Amino acid sequence: MSFLSFFLGEKKKTATVAKERLQIILAHERSGRGGSRADYLPQLQAELVAVISKYVQISADDIKVSLEKQDNFEVLEVKIELPDGAR
Repeated sequence: MSFLSFFLGEKKKTATVAKERLQIILAHERSGRGGSRADYLPQLQAELVAVISKYVQISADDIKVSLEKQDNFEVLEVKIELPDGAR
């Protein structure tokens, strides 16, 4: 974001905003300041439904969000089932 666009209020793309939010959530959880590490997953799922619903009709059941530990890594898995014809 340039200095000029900051003052002019240029909007960011939805994907960029979603990516930044996810990075903040993951950084917060990794730092240990959050509560239980899965506390944010329902909120993340609800926000994903809200954003995707702007473009395609989906329900909360169409999105599954999970956090798994694999070796020394934590893997955030997001499965989104889009309706036929959404492509």
